[in-house]
Amino acid sequence: MRVIGIIPARYGSTRLPGKPLLDIGGKPMVQWVYEVAREASLLERVIVATDDRRILEAVEAFGGEARMTSHNHRSGTDRVVEVAAQLDAEVIVNIQVDEPLLEPQVIDLAVAPLLGDSSLMMVTVKSRADRVEDLFDPHIVKVITDREGYALYFSRLPLPFIQQGRKEELSHQEFLMEHPELLSRYYRHIGLYVYRKEFLMSYARWGPSPLEELEGLEQLRVLENGYKIKVITAECSSRGIDTPSDLHWVKERVSKKSSMGGSSQLT
Repeated sequence: MRVIGIIPARYGSTRLPGKPLLDIGGKPMVQWVYEVAREASLLERVIVATDDRRILEAVEAFGGEARMTSHNHRSGTDRVVEVAAQLDAEVIVNIQVDEPLLEPQVIDLAVAPLLGDSSLMMVTVKSRADRVEDLFDPHIVKVITDREGYALYFSRLPLPFIQQGRKEELSHQEFLMEHPELLSRYYRHIGLYVYRKEFLMSYARWGPSPLEELEGLEQLRVLENGYKIKVITAECSSRGIDTPSDLHWVKERVSKKSSMGGSSQLT
């Protein structure tokens, strides 16, 4: 079964213009992500899908493969769809360009369930939350799942909301700060998506859904159209880069890795 990874890389960004080309430890962000994806054993090929020739040229300069896509796409997934439609592949992996700390084994963990279960159409990843502050950060998406590991909902808000045992004078955040043991109930969503190609093509035809537009989360389109998303759990320190402070945090991790002798993982 042919499995191909696609990294959507848009140049424009409100907070971080040219984000895929931002320097991290001497390499552009897109190169970090590309090299991680190439290390995943279940990916046969990795392609960067971009709307800007500067990104295309940067990828080709480090020996990667890139394709130009339309400037009119509303989302990274739409950019992935454009490239995927031209590929001979059964499985497409959407890898976010702003996740330079993603590890190749997490990609393999996400791909494996779909290869082993023909009933699955889409798989993504969650990781246990480790900081109360992250639950209230709208840039860090939270996910709740059922007992079989299928997504019930994704949100930028802290889900679940804890009412039982909370004093009315305490805000939700204050209550969780006083009871950090409750963090075990929360999971961060890791922005990695594995689709059967035909399902991805159907997803594109549905168009944006109401909850998707309210939350600004594309994966809600799948749930609103009545399909399941399998969510695997991984130990993952990956953190998407949405703000200058996120970028600073990642650069510190890279610097720490270098000073420790260049270990294979950024943890």
